[in-house]
Amino acid sequence: MIRIRRFQPADWPRVWAMLQATLATAEQYAFAPDSTEADMRKAWTELPLATYVATSDAGAVVGTYYIKPNQPGLGAHVCNCGYLVASEARGRGVASAMCEHSQAEAVAHGFRAMQFNLVVSTNAGAVRLWQKLGFRIVGTLPGAFHHGRLGDVDAYVMFKQLAAPRSGSEHAQRAS
Repeated sequence: MIRIRRFQPADWPRVWAMLQATLATAEQYAFAPDSTEADMRKAWTELPLATYVATSDAGAVVGTYYIKPNQPGLGAHVCNCGYLVASEARGRGVASAMCEHSQAEAVAHGFRAMQFNLVVSTNAGAVRLWQKLGFRIVGTLPGAFHHGRLGDVDAYVMFKQLAAPRSGSEHAQRAS
């Protein structure tokens, strides 16, 4: 059974090892393969609103995700998440569990939608999973990702509404 909990500083060595392995392939994330540990710790655990880890029955960290506003100000009602699953845990429902958890957390934090800004088109498993979980491809960014083996490939912007949009009058009432 997968358990998901808030990230704790003691989790960092495992999260960093997963990040290093994933970034080295240059196939899924826009972070540079040679990103420093300090830069990645800041990006993954300090800048986001919250970071979580998924653990196995034995308590081993097998995945992680963060949640943050996708944009500041008037776009802050839409969140963005980044997910990472340990290679040995792929295909066991970890990403599904984290995405479902992140949607509940997003709503609890007051977000009304979730957007993934750069889903690499060649990451067919991720694209299929996000679509299964209700995300739609709302845009294609031609050649926007420099894949480590394939060169420039398309990336998708994927979106899911989590709560009904507010009307303009509703926003005006909140602002006053």
